[in-house]
Amino acid sequence: MNPIYLDYNATTPVDKEVAEEMKPYIEEYFGNPSSMHAFGVKTKNAVEKARKQVAELLNCKPYEIIFTSGGTESNNYAIKGIALANRKKGNHIITSSIEHPAVLEVCKYLEKNGFNVTYIPVDKFGLIDPDDIKNAITSQTILISVMHANNEVGTIQAVSDISKIAKEYGIFIHTDAAQSIGKIQTDVKELGIDLLSVAGHKLYAPKGIGALFVRNGIKLEKLIHGADHEQNLRAGTENVLEIVGLGKACEIAKRDLKKNMMHFEKMRDLLYNSLKQELSIIKLNGHPEKRLPNTLSISFPNIEANTLLSEIEGVAASAGAACHADSIDVSTVLQAMNIPIEYAMGTVRFSTGRYTTENDIDKAVEIITEAVTKLIPAEKPLQIKTPDISKIKLTHFTHGLGCACKIRPQYLEKILKALPIHDDPNVLIGTNTSDDAAVYKLDNNTAIVQSVDFFTPVVDDPYHFGAIAAANSLSDIYAMGAKPVFALNIVGFPDNRLPMDVLKQILLGAQDKAKEAGISIIGGHTVEDTEPKYGLVVTGLINPNKILSNKNAQPGDAIILTKPLGLGIISTAVKRGLADEKTTNKAIQIMSELNHNSAEVMKKFPVNACTDITGFGLLGHLKEMSCASKVNAEIILDNVPVIDKTWDLASANIVPGGSLNNLKYISEIVRWDENISHTAKLILADAQTSGGLLISLPFEFKDQILNDLHKKGITDSSFIGRFTKNGNGEIYVK
Repeated sequence: MNPIYLDYNATTPVDKEVAEEMKPYIEEYFGNPSSMHAFGVKTKNAVEKARKQVAELLNCKPYEIIFTSGGTESNNYAIKGIALANRKKGNHIITSSIEHPAVLEVCKYLEKNGFNVTYIPVDKFGLIDPDDIKNAITSQTILISVMHANNEVGTIQAVSDISKIAKEYGIFIHTDAAQSIGKIQTDVKELGIDLLSVAGHKLYAPKGIGALFVRNGIKLEKLIHGADHEQNLRAGTENVLEIVGLGKACEIAKRDLKKNMMHFEKMRDLLYNSLKQELSIIKLNGHPEKRLPNTLSISFPNIEANTLLSEIEGVAASAGAACHADSIDVSTVLQAMNIPIEYAMGTVRFSTGRYTTENDIDKAVEIITEAVTKLIPAEKPLQIKTPDISKIKLTHFTHGLGCACKIRPQYLEKILKALPIHDDPNVLIGTNTSDDAAVYKLDNNTAIVQSVDFFTPVVDDPYHFGAIAAANSLSDIYAMGAKPVFALNIVGFPDNRLPMDVLKQILLGAQDKAKEAGISIIGGHTVEDTEPKYGLVVTGLINPNKILSNKNAQPGDAIILTKPLGLGIISTAVKRGLADEKTTNKAIQIMSELNHNSAEVMKKFPVNACTDITGFGLLGHLKEMSCASKVNAEIILDNVPVIDKTWDLASANIVPGGSLNNLKYISEIVRWDENISHTAKLILADAQTSGGLLISLPFEFKDQILNDLHKKGITDSSFIGRFTKNGNGEIYVK
């Protein structure tokens, strides 16, 4: 079944009429509108026709329309343009607490550059009280920016009332109308505003095109400098193709506004009433009446929104909160509306559109009801269909990937430091170090090494997930220089969401990997969970005098890494369907590979310290080693092995949340060469699963250990840097 699209507030498909209007400007008309010859005249006329079409929708003059690259640029130009052009008059801006980031981030930028911003609160419906704006005005206020309608809950603001206040005090007023245009009336004269932002892809035009209404007489400081395009307000050769599309989309929006409004509202209300009938627990967010006709924000209490969205793959919608292992990141809109956390965490926005049908709504209600019933079985008993195991994608059943789902390291550090330190003399390594395994001395010749690790799926296939999880758990034992002897399963499993055959495949994958390691899995423990998790408790043995830990790296030591980076990034791409088969298989191979051979090679050399690279990333684990050893380190970026396609994916911002947390964790200790890009930083902090060993040994053994590792087939192992001198553990990346 084709997925049902109920995310029209995120973006809309290009209308067929729009596409037809654009087609000649792909195939035939290519001239530069600034050219004086016939080719340029043709495209110039097309641009001006589109300008008139946009103006007619907004009820303004064509010369009051400036074409931009989209709603974000329009907001930037409006706010920065007014602020910078009127700096001598004042430096105070008023906006609301529920604006889109394309407004809020602009205001934060201006705050760093000498401007003051007041963020007006909203009530429980997301409405601004115009009196609050009036009371916030000072002699320095130059601009009020309030969105026309909210993108998350659909609440429509009293912009015309606010504009009257602005005019009374001689203050410019801007509104972000990206969500309202084409859904409700957007007459700039009725609204009484000075500037209004348009985003093409919200009203069935292409992405990458927008417009800004600038009332005649308003002066803006230019953002883009160059030739005198767009009335000398926005330099750059016009994007004729998409301008034509935007113009046609605005013409259609004006022509069909009443019909579309009725259709949007009918589909929205059918969805809400049907869900309410099936699921009494849901809560409506936003104003019940002063709301966009297509927007429906619903809270499902005590359900994580991302978990629900993973469960309803057949319905496209958006989450209002992102849940992590240690926190719930609720949207600023829901926070501003003071939605209780148990509701906010389960908020989903559905938005209907021109192509939504009653049949779509009926199917969506069925899918959503079944999913909620699985996650809260007591709500309404249903006969749950058993899915085909071959079609199950495990990464869609979790919002935290692999080791990236771990608690943020900076938070974990604080907790561990607050715990009492053991006083048992036989505990050779415990919670007082950053090592991943504990070591307990039995006698002068024998010590037990024990570690526990488990996490959520990083690949879709259950068997491979089990094998990877087992390899990851065993790695802690190898990093200590120990020999594993047996293991126990640790399982979290949603048996109301997934068939038990999935768990069977996970366990088989782990057993085969344990067999490869020469050990048995002899028991374990399971719990019911909302998402699948798997790992091992591994026990190993070692001579107490041969333990390797984080804390013995020495100045001058070479730093060796045995596996390439990029596993967290690729896992994220797998979940989002953005990784090709070759890249996916390469990542599976690397994560499934035991660190056994690396550990065997390592035993031949006078290694001073070792750890394995997992959830905290290369630099996170190196920080643990450098700080514990009280020695500074230097990393050579070009020497660090990275899986093919990782750079492309990272530069496209396809990274796990855990990697971003890692960057914060290492920020106080890592110093970057000025030429290190943000993409490189993300890769060096990437939250790995079953990554390689990080080895510190005397520099003179560098080439020899690499030669032996390569002979063992560990061809990605590399010399990536060295420990430099005694210090506070500072790491320099060059």
